[in-house]
Amino acid sequence: MKRFIEGDNRQQITLLPESLDEYINAENPVRVVDLFVDQLDLGGLGFSVEPAATGRPSYHPSTLLKLYVYGYLNRIQSSRRLEREAQRNVELMWLLGRLSPDFKTIADFRRDNGEGIRNACRQFVVLCRQLNLFAQAVVAIDGSKFKAVNAHDRNFTRGKLEKRMQEIDRCIERYLTEMDTADRQPAEIAQARTTRLKEKMATLKARMEQLKEIQSQLDQSPTGQISLTDPDARAMATSTSRGLVGYNVQTAVDTQHHLIVAHEVTNIGSDRRQLAKMARQAKVAMAAPDLQVIADRGYYHGEEIHACEESGITPFVSKPMTSLAKANGRFDKEDFVFEPKTGEYQCPAGSRLIWRFSTVERGALIHKYWSSDCPRCAMKEKCTPSPYRRVARGEYESSLEAMQKRLDKKPEAMRTRRQTVEHPFGTLKDWMGATHFLTRTLERVSTEMSLHVLAYNLKRVMKIIGIADLKAAMQA
Repeated sequence: MKRFIEGDNRQQITLLPESLDEYINAENPVRVVDLFVDQLDLGGLGFSVEPAATGRPSYHPSTLLKLYVYGYLNRIQSSRRLEREAQRNVELMWLLGRLSPDFKTIADFRRDNGEGIRNACRQFVVLCRQLNLFAQAVVAIDGSKFKAVNAHDRNFTRGKLEKRMQEIDRCIERYLTEMDTADRQPAEIAQARTTRLKEKMATLKARMEQLKEIQSQLDQSPTGQISLTDPDARAMATSTSRGLVGYNVQTAVDTQHHLIVAHEVTNIGSDRRQLAKMARQAKVAMAAPDLQVIADRGYYHGEEIHACEESGITPFVSKPMTSLAKANGRFDKEDFVFEPKTGEYQCPAGSRLIWRFSTVERGALIHKYWSSDCPRCAMKEKCTPSPYRRVARGEYESSLEAMQKRLDKKPEAMRTRRQTVEHPFGTLKDWMGATHFLTRTLERVSTEMSLHVLAYNLKRVMKIIGIADLKAAMQA
């Protein structure tokens, strides 16, 4: 007697064939994808829903959107892999009604419907808001670097270009020296070596001409960079010494359920000018009259903090520890107390630092203060090696001071930020694999990122409230 579970005989003919619907149970996530896309107003989101009057009939945009959402939900991003899955995957056969578009049609849909796909991602955030998943109105904002379809060696800056040209010059000089040495060898050996070295030198000279052409293009580039494969990708500093060529993805993540409420792909490596923009997007997405945003010290910028407050947003951003005086054991700027009533600073020794003049530095208004008592002060060695200790006060210093007081009362804010916003980035990069993005240019990469974010949020909500409740909410 056999003690193993046996499958059906492949040659057995069934009188009543099973329908595809019987293979897909009620708790299958593919049913959520089907319901979500069906309830969208695709025309209003930017998809073309009017068929062409002539020519071969096209696929309805809902069919291809379902295919992409299912693909990204199951870590299948390639159009060629999606084509194969549509032909063999029972879930996709059910979802698409046994349609199997070719990879070119699939890829063209993602390329031509970027706006619609990004709007569909935002529409799911609206559904999350209707489900009251953003009740706390607190988000954490952060950015992370994602690799583009551009090798590091195919990205050029002025420094990298000069370094490579110098390397070629040194190689040519070395080959010339080797040719002189080869002339002293027997005729057969000399001829073989000389021929090989001449071929190498010809290759290097051709490469030098290419670099000179890139140099002329680089002189006209406003960003000071050129990427040959993906023209919008930029070299960005990371924790590794080499960095990467890619994009800086900004996200605003809800602290309660870790849902991505807003995101944006940029090719600006720094986060310093991203806070107010991302905070406003999060506030609109969550429809929150009062929103709190938490960010790390990379976002610390007075004008951005002030812009958040002007928009009704309360920021919590940690201050960078960059004080040279404190590192050298002297008084820090925080040891000088500003009194708004008098408009003066009081130093640790009790002297008053009065306003002297104002200036504009790098586009920011700066006020300068110092005291006349510095040369006679007994604590001068602990304060400054200069004749006078000058204190600079930025235009938005009051906003920064108010924010620091809020942080002092809420010390757990930075721990909440780390626990909230780092998790989605790690998950998304794991889904993407080693290559991260598959498409090129900023617009198409933004579309690809929206599909990843939509898939991430779908999985999160199915986990939080369950598939049955999510389906009921979509059908309501």
